[in-house]
Amino acid sequence: MSEIMSPCEKAHGVASYRCRIQEHGWVNRRYRYIRVESEAALARVTKPGQFYQLKCPVTDDRQPFLLRPMSVYGTGPGDGQIEFLYNVTGLGTGTLATLECGDHLDIVGPLGNQFTFRPEYERVLFVARGVGLATMAPLVQRAARSGVAITSVLSARSRDDLLDKAFLRGANAQQYITFDHDGSSAVEAMEILLARLLEEQRPDAVYTCGSHRLLMLLQRLLAAHPRIVGEAALEQRMACGMGVCLSCVRLFDCGGERQFLRVCREGPVFPIRDVLGEVEFG
Repeated sequence: MSEIMSPCEKAHGVASYRCRIQEHGWVNRRYRYIRVESEAALARVTKPGQFYQLKCPVTDDRQPFLLRPMSVYGTGPGDGQIEFLYNVTGLGTGTLATLECGDHLDIVGPLGNQFTFRPEYERVLFVARGVGLATMAPLVQRAARSGVAITSVLSARSRDDLLDKAFLRGANAQQYITFDHDGSSAVEAMEILLARLLEEQRPDAVYTCGSHRLLMLLQRLLAAHPRIVGEAALEQRMACGMGVCLSCVRLFDCGGERQFLRVCREGPVFPIRDVLGEVEFG
């Protein structure tokens, strides 16, 4: 089991922030990018893997009630600046998409734990599906700044949905792209690719987000590589985002004992080897 911070070790300082939208627009036909700025030093306190709860605006015909959890896509360059990348899929993100530069957005966070990373790593492997890459993008930048070699395997429905440049953001990486339309993203094809990369490259750590099928595939493959750290940022429906409502509990294997943990509080980052159960994502 990798060394992920326990709830007792998490940094405190969760608060609500009134932010001003600095940039907001489409990245491609499905995903939008938004950068906001607060008077607080959010960039200093936000770590790779954490998320915020966003208060989506209310319109005449749309009244989203719950805040929407959104993983951090990036921070900076200013101390108060933070970025999100999201897919417009429903009521909340639909109203979020109506906001313009200069408007205000209320966010709550930072929430959750963070990815494990050590500067002495020599190579890391990222496996991402769809907008799940946004969660790992800050970790890519941290690895690049540390001089760690990066391999990325990205999966998308089609080239129109691909966010490879948005994922790396200028970082050097050995990159593999797979798609649904040509079958290269099928589990069978991905198993051959990932098994070869794990055997040939022997990365120090593997990170994933965005697909339960890929997570379970990596869990199976990593059984042959006990030395490799494996972590997954889980996507899960949640209401409060702070561990009170228990709407995001999932089943995990904790040292041989099955336990229900809260994705928002004990996660969203968990050891790949500990994840159990089925989810509706990916």
